[in-house]
Amino acid sequence: MSATLPSRRSLATESLVFASWLFTRWRRQPAILIQSLLFPTFLLITYKLLAGKSIMRITGTDSLYSLVPMCAVAGAMFGALASGRSIPYERRSGLLGRLWVFPVSRASALTGRLLAEAARTLGSTALITAVGVGLGLRFKGGWLAVIPFVLVPVLVVVVFSMAVIAIAVRSKTGAVLVWLAIPSIGSVFSSSGVPRVDALPSSVRMQIHFGPFWPTIESMRALALGAPALWPLLLTGVWALGLAAVLGPLAIRGYRAAAESPH
Repeated sequence: MSATLPSRRSLATESLVFASWLFTRWRRQPAILIQSLLFPTFLLITYKLLAGKSIMRITGTDSLYSLVPMCAVAGAMFGALASGRSIPYERRSGLLGRLWVFPVSRASALTGRLLAEAARTLGSTALITAVGVGLGLRFKGGWLAVIPFVLVPVLVVVVFSMAVIAIAVRSKTGAVLVWLAIPSIGSVFSSSGVPRVDALPSSVRMQIHFGPFWPTIESMRALALGAPALWPLLLTGVWALGLAAVLGPLAIRGYRAAAESPH
């Protein structure tokens, strides 16, 4: 009489289990909540109160239509950096190695982390958008535009998290993530979220327009204003796919090497 082997769960189910485990851990890490939600919300309110009228006089457009996208994207990236600092500890403690030998798909731990980052970003973007609506943000093209509006930062953070993972698994302390944080967050704040791009020198305008965050901010801004958003959304997708094609294999190889190496 042959024994019946238990059926393997699907990759999606296993990824959900790992994502739920990460959420349980994040509840004990207030830095992630602060950096992904409280800080960008405080930043949005501060910018609106201190610079809102000045930006309105200069651009003729309410600053919220750029500030809310900028703060949502920045919050997503801050949260990914905060959660990524725990990866070197997981490697040193042998946790990555133990997860690697579980009788589950080896891709589930990595996809579960990306899924958790996406879910966290979706929640934080929805709350930051709600605060923006409370301050005066309106979706002039209809409320259906809210759906792609909150999904754009989710796309950004999935790709950005690949970079965080690729770097963090090779670090002993996670301090090296500062070198990723400085140019990345700087690029967000120097995009079209705050400055009036057409008032900048041509060389600076070119750098902003060819950066990955200009179409990201502009697509969200266009969605809120009811303006044509197809072109910036396409550019955002091209940037995301291109970076994912480079960063994804690096994250996978780095994660595997960290899981299989001795502490």
